[in-house]
Amino acid sequence: MRQADPVTDPTSYPPSPWRLHGQLWLSLFRVRRGADPLHPDRPAGLHGVALVSYEDPSPLVYRELLCARPRGADVGITDIWVDSPASRAGGRDLWAIPKELASFRRTTRGRGDRHASWEVGDEAATWASVEVTDTGPRTPRVPFAFRTRQARDDGSVAVTPVRGTARLGRSHARWTAYDEGPLAWLAGERPLVTLRATDFAMEFGRTGG
Repeated sequence: MRQADPVTDPTSYPPSPWRLHGQLWLSLFRVRRGADPLHPDRPAGLHGVALVSYEDPSPLVYRELLCARPRGADVGITDIWVDSPASRAGGRDLWAIPKELASFRRTTRGRGDRHASWEVGDEAATWASVEVTDTGPRTPRVPFAFRTRQARDDGSVAVTPVRGTARLGRSHARWTAYDEGPLAWLAGERPLVTLRATDFAMEFGRTGG
């Protein structure tokens, strides 16, 4: 774990667990085999793609785009980008989550941020843009729990518990993925369903890792 001063070392990160707060939008896609030209071995089947805004009082405040799929009873994160060097370093070191860096732009409007627009990419290009609108009421706060399962470079497997609560609701999402980006495999795809987790409070990891 990096203990350096975060003011002088932007890759220093807090110890596990991270107690995170924010907003999340999750779209589920049914992906065809061979849909990803960069990774033709990407498995067909159900893939979840989530946009997350981690907000105060989280120990790190940043934005995230992740792609994941079921791995038995657990969840495997296949692709993930953040706009925080500290989150990238911590995710990799603590839990073997293959975070990379990207640029994000998010705007919201409407009561309770009912509508959100996202753009994700790098300095060269925009990889994807997303328009999300809440379409139904939100539940009272409900609990959730799952585990991530990630392979480390040495061949070992990191299994990490995640638990929390959130208010859930249905949303409508329109994803636009561009051919030159790492999300080209989503081009032309429509999500089966999109859910929003409003004001989530989540504990990621356990003490010591």
